[in-house]
Amino acid sequence: MSELSRETSPPHHSQYALMRERRFAPFFWTLFLGATNDNIFKVGFTSLLTFDAAAFGHVDAQSAAFIISAIFILPFVLFSATSGQIADKYDKATLTRLVKTFEIAIMVLGTIGYLTHALGVLYVCTFLMGTHSTLFGPVKYAYLPQHLRADELVGGNGIVESGTFIAILVGTIAGGEAASLGTHGALTLSVCCIGVAIAGRACAGRVPASPPPANDLAINWNPFSETWRNLKLAAVDRTLFVSLLGISWLWFVGATLLTSFFSFAKDVLGANADVVTMLLATFSIGIGAGSLLCERLSHRRVEPGLVPLGAIGMSLFAADLYFASQQASHAGALLGIGAFLARGVHWRVLIDLLLLSVAGGIYSVPLYAMIQSRSAPTHRARMIAANNILNALFMIVSSLMALALTAVHVSIPGIYLVTAALNAVVTGALFIAVPEFPRRFASWLRGETRAASPR
Repeated sequence: MSELSRETSPPHHSQYALMRERRFAPFFWTLFLGATNDNIFKVGFTSLLTFDAAAFGHVDAQSAAFIISAIFILPFVLFSATSGQIADKYDKATLTRLVKTFEIAIMVLGTIGYLTHALGVLYVCTFLMGTHSTLFGPVKYAYLPQHLRADELVGGNGIVESGTFIAILVGTIAGGEAASLGTHGALTLSVCCIGVAIAGRACAGRVPASPPPANDLAINWNPFSETWRNLKLAAVDRTLFVSLLGISWLWFVGATLLTSFFSFAKDVLGANADVVTMLLATFSIGIGAGSLLCERLSHRRVEPGLVPLGAIGMSLFAADLYFASQQASHAGALLGIGAFLARGVHWRVLIDLLLLSVAGGIYSVPLYAMIQSRSAPTHRARMIAANNILNALFMIVSSLMALALTAVHVSIPGIYLVTAALNAVVTGALFIAVPEFPRRFASWLRGETRAASPR
């Protein structure tokens, strides 16, 4: 769809109407299936190593889980700058189809690894899946402003954010369940991964053309110099740069929470793996609900004032998660879902987690929309790529912080309290750097709305 046809399209009354349009729906299902497959593969691989370690040469499952996570993140650091340039230089629909074809090839290789229990092959596939996601990341967010009107951008981002976290949940559950099928686990995982990859490629075939904004771009293949150049370019617009940092900070908070759920459930709440799945579901549903609420709360405008609202909620409910956890106690067998929900204190934990993640969704969607609307079209994908690099670095720092705090005997709830305090300090600093955020928040509270200026 051209810029002209996008602008003259009749307005929609609901963001969900986009799910019936070719300019949005095929692309959404392509990215949904891609995120699902990432997690089917990663979680399935980790589960097989955990419960069938002997088949892989008695590898240390706990260490392997960290290795898998690190290998998957590595391409975001190495290749994001290059992928951003590629997304600005070439048609995004063509790139989407190529990336999804690449995914099928990766999953065929992964099948060989699963069926032969070849650990090295599966590590290579993990790296390649990270590369696949790195290539698709800049395309994903640069595509939307090229096909959506300004009054659709917040709603479209809300659907994308909601769908991404639901896809993560679906992939996590599917990967774990498939891997738990004993001798049939590897084969089931292989069939699922290849099937989802093929479905994603079919959806990609219907993605409409997206002419490149910088087809004369000379690609700089040095990822370090290009990353530095993009960050300097973003820093010229303080609001844009702070928005990048704000999104990366959310990934810091999210990584801290998500990586701790297994220990939090077992060691603090005295619950089993089914409750871990429920915690993941609660978090995903909350992010999705918060993301979808943004269109209504912002009156279909890019509203920076929602960012402080989300930040306040994240700190408040992360802190209360700490206090709620202090009341949890357990002894004996780990609790299943029924026994877990029979205790009133656990409902407070779930409500805190739900509202924390709702706040995270409200916080993130306006920031993504601001990056998309304020980036120059010729550099938009490269700004998203720079953000992906920052996201990866922030997640690494999150892991290092959690390891450091654990080393000095800080409990999992204690880490949540530290994160709540850090969130208040970091987001407060971001809002001081860009007074537009608190100013628009005050206007939003008074019932005033306006479109954020494009620059």
